[in-house]
Amino acid sequence: MKKICLLSLVLCAGAFAQNNTIVRWRGIQGVITAPGIDNPVSQIHSGAGPWTTQDGDARINLGTGEGSFDVEGLVLNGGGTSGTAGAVTSVVGTFVCNPAGAGGAAEAVIDTPATTLTAAGNAELTFKISLPPVCNNPLFLIRVPSGRWIATGTKPATSSNFGY
Repeated sequence: MKKICLLSLVLCAGAFAQNNTIVRWRGIQGVITAPGIDNPVSQIHSGAGPWTTQDGDARINLGTGEGSFDVEGLVLNGGGTSGTAGAVTSVVGTFVCNPAGAGGAAEAVIDTPATTLTAAGNAELTFKISLPPVCNNPLFLIRVPSGRWIATGTKPATSSNFGY
């Protein structure tokens, strides 16, 4: 009986910890492409020119869908609007779960609500989204609402945490 109770406790604790896995991206980098060159991630096309950032981060709790992101200085790099966000006034965060069928699960693309991008390239958002039951190797992108990605999360780290 002690073995069964111990095994049940271990299995329940493992399931609880898995439901509270947090993925953090400790940096955000702009898309670095030459004008007119596409650099797709999954089947999401990149912005039409290079973008740069000063700082940023993102996080998501894979069990609850609670997350946040912020970016500072997300601006165009080159051309007549260099150093500004140009005509882009809002962005969405995009999570790609199971890119290219990672772990045998179907790829899923989930967007956050849109948030304002200032002329200086600053944006932040706290959100809750619905994720698929399996989200292997998640990627984080920042996209213009029309769909093209202009920045990506870098330096991902995963941790199990009993709180957000």
